[in-house]
Amino acid sequence: METAKLQDLALKDLVRARYGAIAAGTLGDSAASASACCDGDKDAILAAKASEMGYSADELAAVPEGANLGLGCGNPQAMAALEPGDVVVDLGSGAGFDCLLAAPRVGPGGRVIGVDMTHEMLAKARANAARVGATNVEFRLGEIEHLPIADQVADVIISNCVVNLVPDKAQVFREAFRVLKPGGRVAISDVVNTAPLSEDLRSDPALLCGCVSGAVPAEQVEALLCAAGFTDIAITVKSGSRAMIADWAPGRGIENCVAAAIIEARKPGTDEAMAQTASAHLARRCCG
Repeated sequence: METAKLQDLALKDLVRARYGAIAAGTLGDSAASASACCDGDKDAILAAKASEMGYSADELAAVPEGANLGLGCGNPQAMAALEPGDVVVDLGSGAGFDCLLAAPRVGPGGRVIGVDMTHEMLAKARANAARVGATNVEFRLGEIEHLPIADQVADVIISNCVVNLVPDKAQVFREAFRVLKPGGRVAISDVVNTAPLSEDLRSDPALLCGCVSGAVPAEQVEALLCAAGFTDIAITVKSGSRAMIADWAPGRGIENCVAAAIIEARKPGTDEAMAQTASAHLARRCCG
């Protein structure tokens, strides 16, 4: 097998092991670690971090204890503009935090599908959904590069600081495009690279799993979305995320290299797609 593919598989295994351990409580993220070594209350620390990401007190109160693991970098709900009846897919749904927030917004006529590659996270998410009686939510085992979802099912795709963890981001966006209905949209919170990482930071396994080393520049994210077929692409880098990012690896200067970002895009509607296809065929006929 090619060296690059072996490296990608090794990274995937590393990420799976880390987040499975977080779900099982045998390895904490930065927030959990902070609560374990300090006198502060863990729930208060997690709530403060969620507030920093843009979640309201009402949102935090609406989910059961254990759904918020403090692992995101923003609030995709704030930009998703969910409506009753929507079908929502959450890429890398973790313990179900964003899915459970989406459930009442789409209502009984809507549906929320969370996809995660760790059995431990899925078990935690399903238990959390059962605790609040969220019958319009389901969680599926799978990788976001190969979604266990049929074509043209979703109205909205959300994700919270997960795409950066995947080596083949182009495939993630192709899959997102596939499962969206015509006119469907993407609302993602993630991190983007804003300055070159030192070799020391780039090769650190903790930062590979910690949403730092896998980030790519906003321009590359835009190009990948465009190549997948998306239009109306907008990427907003959140300059105010420096303090939050710095807390992920205190004293290492990662806030100078990556920043949180809001990533939005839309799949063309049926008429737009037909026009694009006709234009492409005409270009090939005229230009050979």
